[in-house]
Amino acid sequence: MSRRLALFDLDNTLLAGDSDHAWGEFLIAEGLVDADTHARQNDAFYADYKRGDLDIDAYVKFTLGAVLDMSSAEQRELRERYFAQYIAPMMTPASLALLKSHKDKGDFCLIITATNAFLTTPIAAAYEVDQLIATDLVERDGKITGEIAGIPCFQGGKVERLQAWLESDERARSDQLSLANSIFYSDSSNDLPLLEAASEAVVVDGDEKLLTIAQQRDWQAISLRA
Repeated sequence: MSRRLALFDLDNTLLAGDSDHAWGEFLIAEGLVDADTHARQNDAFYADYKRGDLDIDAYVKFTLGAVLDMSSAEQRELRERYFAQYIAPMMTPASLALLKSHKDKGDFCLIITATNAFLTTPIAAAYEVDQLIATDLVERDGKITGEIAGIPCFQGGKVERLQAWLESDERARSDQLSLANSIFYSDSSNDLPLLEAASEAVVVDGDEKLLTIAQQRDWQAISLRA
């Protein structure tokens, strides 16, 4: 018997905010980048994302540029402070309760996010999900680079990455996980390809475009910000 696959977008869905954009704010607060220049670029990339025309390769390079010359230990220590100061406050009781409800039903819980794996791996661990699929990074000599490895987990790439994982992962095969028995939660019209591919779509604090589509298609719309 197949196990239900519960899929969750991360930024502005489970989190009450955007982890990538918050990372930029954190770097500014730490004095690691020029405040005015970085804030303008960070906001511009975020606006591109919301419009659906983000250059994700350029954004990943921008996001990580300030830490690439650090040692792995320095990067991890910085990431821990970022999580404590910026991410933990975004983890709402409602999002934790939603995940718990799926776990209690025995569903396989998976976060699928365009944000890079360096930033999101500790977040997925904090949510105690079964699997994370994020935008992967090239590593050299044990250190991350500003380059994307493989297909970015963004827009239609989310569907491609998920399908590849479903076909290759031993747990996915043994639990007979599939999009035919799945539910996907997202806030963003960037996620339309996966929302359409899932057997059930739920809009969470959706953007204006997605809320309009949800109404047209009779998709459930909820909030996790309460």
